[in-house]
Amino acid sequence: MDHWNSSDQSKDIYSHALAFNASEVNIMSIITKVAAREILDSRGNPTVEVDVFTDTHMARASVPSGASTGVHEALELRDGGARYNGNGVLNAIHNVNTIIGPKIVGLESTQQKFIDTMLINMDGTPNKSKLGANALLAVSMAVCKAGAISSGLPLYKHIQELASSDNAKIPTPYFNVINGGKHAGNKLDFQEFMIVPQGKSMKENLQIGSEVYHKLKKIIKEKHGLSAVNVGDEGGFAPPVEDNEEPLKLLVKAIEESGYSGKVTIAMDCAASEFFVDGKYLLGYKDADPKKRTLLAKKAGITGAELADLYLKLLKKYPITSIEDCFEQDDWKSWQSFMKKAGIQVVGDDLLVTNVERIKKALTLKACNTLLLKVNQIGTITEAINAANLSTTNGWGVMVSHRSGETEDTFIADLSVGLGTGMIKSGAPCRTERTGKYNQIMRIEESLI
Repeated sequence: MDHWNSSDQSKDIYSHALAFNASEVNIMSIITKVAAREILDSRGNPTVEVDVFTDTHMARASVPSGASTGVHEALELRDGGARYNGNGVLNAIHNVNTIIGPKIVGLESTQQKFIDTMLINMDGTPNKSKLGANALLAVSMAVCKAGAISSGLPLYKHIQELASSDNAKIPTPYFNVINGGKHAGNKLDFQEFMIVPQGKSMKENLQIGSEVYHKLKKIIKEKHGLSAVNVGDEGGFAPPVEDNEEPLKLLVKAIEESGYSGKVTIAMDCAASEFFVDGKYLLGYKDADPKKRTLLAKKAGITGAELADLYLKLLKKYPITSIEDCFEQDDWKSWQSFMKKAGIQVVGDDLLVTNVERIKKALTLKACNTLLLKVNQIGTITEAINAANLSTTNGWGVMVSHRSGETEDTFIADLSVGLGTGMIKSGAPCRTERTGKYNQIMRIEESLI
């Protein structure tokens, strides 16, 4: 439930909220009812939405869904069968309404850690496969929102207190403006090509991002035709290009022609696990018959070292400051070797899956230096906070992220501010389920001025 805006009145409420003793027992915080329903995400697939009621208010949360998912992620429970092509979530809904909900009725919504621990124990599996991470997360998010209202705090401030943080920060947006991989129907192997404005505020960065995005649209249209400016799952363009370097050339041109040379850098999410075949990295064969990919990998696949050399060449030619999932999720050796040479932000997504144990391993091996934080990879807000805190304590960066299947829920906007991560990626400056997150951060930014 979005309950914070930038009016003078809301600022007064915010000031009053800072003096509010959230630890006091208040009837407002007692959960009286939990109700789940099946809704559609931005890709037209079902997902879970949950309402948490107290005596005086209701909070609503809905969970996202990924397209390229790591094998170590918490399980997103799907029904199977013919309904919704097997993607229904009625079993997850049933688990919320008949198992989880009755157990947390009567508890205080401000007790996030206690409730999340209950959810984890109720499931009892390492990957949330019994009740479903989507069921658990929807409840956890809704409880977090209800707890914020009960505490009289804006959501980001409530999250800040849950994380024991004094570092609320407006994040820099990473706009995914060219889509490839599983996010688009073109032949690009690399999944995301992002622009990163270096302005002084979200308001300025959103303007820069929008202007470069529209300039890029014009450039792509002139070069590849009208159909080339159709967008992928995350709002970025999906031009009919095959060369993984071509999008970088397009971005540099769009940045220059927009007048922002030196003010915008580039980031990539390679999602290398998606083109890792039988121990090799297979580039240029995204549309190949799956049955032939192993044979193709033997003939045309490259090693992790060869892929690293490709990345290093691109880093020298283009203003790339961040690269995500550059190797397969368990190719630890390649990650370690690349980290010694990269000299930029190296982000672990499928590698880490917002999991404390995998983060600890990556820290020990020096495999990356930044966590991509996705709440639905782990299943509860408390676990996500623990992952972020572990990362920042050890000197890593943290980037809060959306998923390719999103909803109108803007929770991650407040999460990024409350945790003070300094970075968020929520797709292109296009499509409401993407821009809604950026717009919410602008509202928060106004309230802090």
